Amino acid sequence: MEDTRKKAQKPEDCAGRKTLTAALQVVNANAAGIDLGSREHYVAVPPDRDERPVRHFGCLTPDLHEMARWLNGCGVQTVAMEATGVYWVPVAQVLESEGLEVVLVDASDLKNVKGRKTDVQDCQWAQQLHTFGLLKGAFRPTKEIQVLRGYWRHRETLVAECAQQIHRMQKALEQMNLQLHKVLSDISGVTGMQILRAILAGERDGAVLARMRNGRLKCSEETLAKALTGDYRQEHLFALRQAVELYDVYQQKIAECDAEIQKVMAQFQRPPARGTRNPKASKKKATSRRKNQCHFNLAEELFQIAGVDVTRIDGIDALTAQTVFAEVGFDLSAFPTEHHFASWTRLCPNNRITGGKIISSRRRRGKNRVALAFRRGAQSLHHSQSALGGFYRRMVAKMGPGKATTAVAHKLARLFYRMVRYGQDYVDQGEKQYQQRYQEHQMRLLKKRARHMGYALVCAQTGVVVS
Repeated sequence: MEDTRKKAQKPEDCAGRKTLTAALQVVNANAAGIDLGSREHYVAVPPDRDERPVRHFGCLTPDLHEMARWLNGCGVQTVAMEATGVYWVPVAQVLESEGLEVVLVDASDLKNVKGRKTDVQDCQWAQQLHTFGLLKGAFRPTKEIQVLRGYWRHRETLVAECAQQIHRMQKALEQMNLQLHKVLSDISGVTGMQILRAILAGERDGAVLARMRNGRLKCSEETLAKALTGDYRQEHLFALRQAVELYDVYQQKIAECDAEIQKVMAQFQRPPARGTRNPKASKKKATSRRKNQCHFNLAEELFQIAGVDVTRIDGIDALTAQTVFAEVGFDLSAFPTEHHFASWTRLCPNNRITGGKIISSRRRRGKNRVALAFRRGAQSLHHSQSALGGFYRRMVAKMGPGKATTAVAHKLARLFYRMVRYGQDYVDQGEKQYQQRYQEHQMRLLKKRARHMGYALVCAQTGVVVS
């Protein structure tokens, strides 16, 4: 087999590339730096702008407006600050409303020099780095997308709270030795909730409760009746009742949040369609709404706004696509290429080269909601009969499930970028054709390696030399 590992760039390969300047040049002469905190913020401006170039302000709204007026009075045009939790959000909103440019910087880019660490030195160091253009602002979507992102993140929180209540239901059932959650795949389904509400209404006969089963359930009525025979303790019934009530409340709040999301999405422009719809979606029968799905046709809304149907990609459903769109928007021009987009999601290898060798290719650490969405989509391909499913299983056998998930998520991110940015259609070639193309590729590598070593490949079955 030919060694296909990436090699470090040689000095002659770097000819024509940008070189480091001999001296640092001032890029942002009117730059300021802010060190954010939960109670007060330290701000540094150029030393020649004020007698006190470093000041601290409180976190209250009047204090933030006072900070903005002081910065404008010092002639500051751009401000660099670290993305610390959610403390930066009100500061950025006030400063931008006052006409200042806000550059949100990753914490790893603001590591202070060696020595004593203080808030004063941190803000001065940020101001100095930003003056020489050594800080790169983080990606921030448009204001319209930020509104959609706020609603969608809140919806994810509500869905997570629903999952917590389901866990509490299962705990109460387990303590009463009611094994409903072991004979039903989902106790929050139609049959499960109907049985739970009957139990809370006072029904204790397992045979009567078992008759509420749906005809499509795999377990028999006798098995279900045995599973619903247990020790009905009052304290556990009380916990079960409150969990069901809270679950209903969160479901109602999710519906209200979906209504707001639909209103926001109705305000986006509807460009001409650049692709075709998912052929699998038209074949599905009209069924009731699935759990955690939106209370409106989310896939249709995304197709109308984006102009392409990204659910054609195996592993990406409407919820996954909405998560990505809510984080980056429907215009991916901020990322020049698919490689820039994959690098921003931190799904691509981070090659660290020293001494002409790659010492590490581990991806950069950090949480990214888009990467998490693509990773969930990759994990759903485990039993898929598509080409991506075949690729995922091959990667699992080669490098394990963890790295395989990252590799497939990286591929999903690039496919998503191509569809949204260029309007390309995704056509699944199928698992069989993918395996055939992979075998042909391996055969070409074996032939090349054999010729390089002065040998020839011979078929073991026929004895014929493979040309």
